[in-house]
Amino acid sequence: MNLIIVESPTKAKTISKFLGKDYKIESSFGHIRDLPKSNKKAIDIPGGFIPYYEISKGKEKVVAEIKNLSQKADEVILATDPDREGEAIAWHIKEACGLKNPKRVIFHEITENAIKEAFKHPRDIDENLRKAQESRRVLDRLVGYDLSGLIWKKVRYGLSAGRVQSPALRIIMEREREIRNFIPENYWVITGEWETEKGGKIILTCDIKPKDEKETQRIIEEGRKNPWKIINIKQSEVKRTPYAPFTTSTLQQTASSRLGFSPSKTMFVAQRLYEQGLITYMRTDSVNVSKEALGTIHKEVEKTFGKEYLEPRLYKTKSKSAQEAHEAIRPTNVGKKTAGTTDEQKNLYRLIWERAVSSQMADAKILKTKVSANIDQRPTTNDQRRTTIPNFSTIGSITIFPGWLAVDTRAQGDETQIPKLSEGEILKLNNIESQGKQTEPPPRYTEAGLVKELEKREIGRPSTYASIIKTIVDRGYVEKIGRALCPTDTGEVVSDFLEKNFAKYISDSFTAEMENELDEIAEGKRKYEKMLGDFYKPFSKEVKEKEKTAEKITNLGEAGEEHKCLVCDGSMVIKLSRTGKFLSCKKFPKCVGSRKIDGSEMEGPKETGELCPECKTGKLMEREGRFGKFIACGNYPKCRFIKKSAEEEAKAKTGVKCLKCAPPAGGGEIVERRGKFGPFYSCSGYPKCDFIMKSRPTGKICDSCGSLMMDGSKTIPERCSNKTCLNHNPHKK
Repeated sequence: MNLIIVESPTKAKTISKFLGKDYKIESSFGHIRDLPKSNKKAIDIPGGFIPYYEISKGKEKVVAEIKNLSQKADEVILATDPDREGEAIAWHIKEACGLKNPKRVIFHEITENAIKEAFKHPRDIDENLRKAQESRRVLDRLVGYDLSGLIWKKVRYGLSAGRVQSPALRIIMEREREIRNFIPENYWVITGEWETEKGGKIILTCDIKPKDEKETQRIIEEGRKNPWKIINIKQSEVKRTPYAPFTTSTLQQTASSRLGFSPSKTMFVAQRLYEQGLITYMRTDSVNVSKEALGTIHKEVEKTFGKEYLEPRLYKTKSKSAQEAHEAIRPTNVGKKTAGTTDEQKNLYRLIWERAVSSQMADAKILKTKVSANIDQRPTTNDQRRTTIPNFSTIGSITIFPGWLAVDTRAQGDETQIPKLSEGEILKLNNIESQGKQTEPPPRYTEAGLVKELEKREIGRPSTYASIIKTIVDRGYVEKIGRALCPTDTGEVVSDFLEKNFAKYISDSFTAEMENELDEIAEGKRKYEKMLGDFYKPFSKEVKEKEKTAEKITNLGEAGEEHKCLVCDGSMVIKLSRTGKFLSCKKFPKCVGSRKIDGSEMEGPKETGELCPECKTGKLMEREGRFGKFIACGNYPKCRFIKKSAEEEAKAKTGVKCLKCAPPAGGGEIVERRGKFGPFYSCSGYPKCDFIMKSRPTGKICDSCGSLMMDGSKTIPERCSNKTCLNHNPHKK
C-alpha cells in the first residue's frame, strides 16, 4: 500500500478517482504545526533564528493517524500544493510524523493526466522552498511582536502591526491625506442639442471645459446667435486586444469588479474549484499556458466561433519574480463552459473560462466616428470673422467585428450610434446650456485597486494579497464603506506612529527588497540565517531606541477653542478610544468631561418610555456603544434584552429552528448575535434557552447525533455543532 498525503478532504476525494486500490489517500486538514502563541519560546534568536514548532491544537489525532498509516505503507508520497506553503506543509508532516524518506510530487491541476505524470517524477522535499516559507513566517513573527509590543506601550493596549500589513495601511492613509488636502476647482461642461438637415438630432459637448464662468457664458452666447455647421467627420478603425489569462491578482481584481467578491472570498471559491479538478492552481503570477491546453483552447474557438475568430497568442509575464514553471489560472477542461457546485463557484468558473478562451481570440474591431461642429466661420458682410469658440464634438462607436468580445461580452461596453452626416452640413441649434462642476479628489482604493497597487509596488506575493486586506479590516484599521477602503481613526493613529518612527521598515522599497530576498532563499541564492540576522539586528536595536525616545501618544492634538469642557469649561484635547476619536478634558483624570469628535455632547443613557418586554420591570434605555446607538434594558446586567429594528432582526435570522427548545417547549429560531469576540449564533429564546453555536447553521442535521450542522473552515466546509460528536472534528475519526 502506498500512502498519499494531501491538505484537504476534497482534494483527496478528487485524486482518488484517478488512482487504483494500491493507494491510500489521507488528508492533513491544512497545517499541522505552527509557532506557539508565546513569543518567548517561539524562536531561538541567539541560536540562529531557530523556530520551535508545536502541533496545532486539535491536530494530535491527525498526526497519530498519519504515523500509524505510514508504518504500514510501502511508500509515503506528499502531494501538497505546488508552492512554498505547500512545500512547508509537506516538510512539517514529514517532521511531525517521523516519516523516513517520503517522496514529494507536485501538479498544477488535479486531472488524471497531470496526476499520473507527476507520479512519474517524484523528488525530495525542496529545502530552499520550505526555508523561504519558514523565513517569511519567522520574519513576520519577529516584526509583528516587536512592533506590536511598542505600539501597546506608546499608543494603546491591544493594537498591532505587521511587516506587510503596515505598508498596505500606509498606502491607504497616503491616499486619504491626498483626499483631505485636495482643493477642488470649478469648471463648466457645455452641452447642446442640434437638428440635422434630415431632421435627426445630435448631442455635442464642448471640447474644452472652461474654468471661468464668463468664458462659459461667452461661448454659449456666441453659439446662440450664430449658425452652426459640421466642420469635421473623422472615422478610424480601432482594435481592442484581449487580456492575458488570469494570474492571482488579476483574478482577484476582476472578481471584485464584476462579481463583488472580496479577495479572500475569491481565493476561497477558487480553492474549491481547484480541489474539484476544475481549474489549475490558483496562486500564480505567471500568464503562461501549456502547449496542450493552448491546443484544446484553439480547437474550442474554431469549433464554436470559426477560424476567423482564432488568433494564437503567447503572453509574457511582467512580474520579475514570476515562477514561469507555473501556469496561469485556466479551466482544466475547456470543453466545460459551466462547472461548480454553488452559484459562486459557477460564476467564478465562468469568469476564468471566458478569460482563458478569449485570450486566444482575434482582436475586436471597433469603428469610431468623431463628429465636430462649430459656428459658421465664413466672413460677415463687413469682412470680419466671427469670434471663435471651441469645437463641439461627440464620438460614436460601432463593433464591426467582435473577436474576443464574443466571449467576454462584459468587457464590450455600450455602443453609440451617430446619424449619417456630411462635412459642411448645416445644423440648427435647439438648445445649449452649461453645468457647473468641481474637480474631484482621487478615489479611495477598492479591494481590487489595492491588490493592483500592492502588485505594482511589489509588496507581498500572490498568496498574500487576500490575507493582507483581510487582516487590516479585521483589526479595525480599515473599514469598507460601499466598495471603498477607508482608514478608521485607530488605523490612522497606528499608521502615523509607524510612519513617524519606522518609515524605513514600512516603505515600498524596503518591503519589496525583503520579498526579493525571500525569493532568493527559495532559489538557493541566499542563506536563511544571514538574511534574518542582517534584518533583525538593526531592527531590534531601533525598536529598543524608540522605546526610550518615541513620544507616548496620550493625546492626538489640541481641540479647537470653540470646544470647551462641559464640566469645568477648560480646554480639551483629542484622544483615541476603542470606538474612535473623541474630545477629553485636558485636566483628565481630575475632570472627566468629554465630547464627541465633532464637538457635540456625549449623551448619557435616555429613557424611551417603554418597558422591557423580557423582564417586564426594566425601562428601555437608549445608549451609545462601540457600534453606535442601541436600545437595551435598564436592568442590565440582570436583563440583557436589546431591542433591534425590523431590518436588523430580519438580517440576524437564519431560518433554522432551535432543536433544544423545539415544540412543544417553545421552538425558538437560531439568530446571529454579536459578542465580545465577534458574531456567534444562539437561540432567539435566550435566556430561557441557552443553546449556542460558534458558526452559522447550514440547516442540515447531523446524521450521527441529530444536532445542527454549521459552517466549517476551508478544509472542513461543514461540521456538527455538538462538540462531543465525531462530526464536529471529522478528521479525528
